[in-house]
Amino acid sequence: MDKLATFNQHRALLFAIAYRMLSSATEAEDVLQEAWIRWQSTTTSVETPKPYLSQIVTRLCIDYLRSARVRRERYVGTWLPEPLAIASIQNPEEHATLAESLSFAFLKLLEYLSPTERAVFLLREVFDYSYEDIAITVGKSTSNCRQVVHRAKQHLRSHKPRIESTPQQKAKVVESFLECWQQGNLSELISIMTEDTVFVSDGGGKVTAARYPLKGSQKVARFLLALRRSRLIPPMTSQFAYVNEQPGIVNSVEDNPQSVFSFEFKECRIQTIFAVANPEKLDSMRSHFGVS
Repeated sequence: MDKLATFNQHRALLFAIAYRMLSSATEAEDVLQEAWIRWQSTTTSVETPKPYLSQIVTRLCIDYLRSARVRRERYVGTWLPEPLAIASIQNPEEHATLAESLSFAFLKLLEYLSPTERAVFLLREVFDYSYEDIAITVGKSTSNCRQVVHRAKQHLRSHKPRIESTPQQKAKVVESFLECWQQGNLSELISIMTEDTVFVSDGGGKVTAARYPLKGSQKVARFLLALRRSRLIPPMTSQFAYVNEQPGIVNSVEDNPQSVFSFEFKECRIQTIFAVANPEKLDSMRSHFGVS
């Protein structure tokens, strides 16, 4: 098998690692391009390409995150992950871990970990790599990698709700949210959210968006209804869609996606709404839902 065929054979896995590391499809593709260049120029024989290529991608992502930290600190407003368009979920229970690791809530939690800690945790808990392979990839001892995973699991567990919602429950909640929002039903919209619901938006300084999160179910619900009724923006249509393997909403103007909502849940109610409106982060949505 030639190098291009080998790289393409593992490309989906490499993108999956890079996207979860960087929370950006655009940056993940940049990393894969660099990984291909390095793989193509490899002169030594590689008997097991999968761990070798994973090592290249992971190390590139760690370096990328370290250099991107300053850029993200200077980002206008709140920085959110770049959404991925997913048409549907097949066997959600069987792939629950993979699906959950794509959620905005999970990706945001990963930001509390250092680049190396993030790599160790993802490679072990999401992609099931051995501690021996992980240690070689990140240049740490296996015992150190075990400690990193243990600490990360404790940290993430402390932020996760005690009662998890099933994929079907999440979909039902989002469908109810969308119906109430479209109908302008304030009381029902509030009832679907927790009292401490937070609305977080990312406009990246490219479009109008709240620079600071809105907090409280009443404040968030009134803002959303005002947004839909506003005469200052063109008529907007909204549709249920899977975003990052999670139930979400795509908002469009003239069939062109303008923003994407993703959700975090607590006991079958909405706790956080992540709204991505930065046009530079909506390419995946436009190619999937936009006008051809």
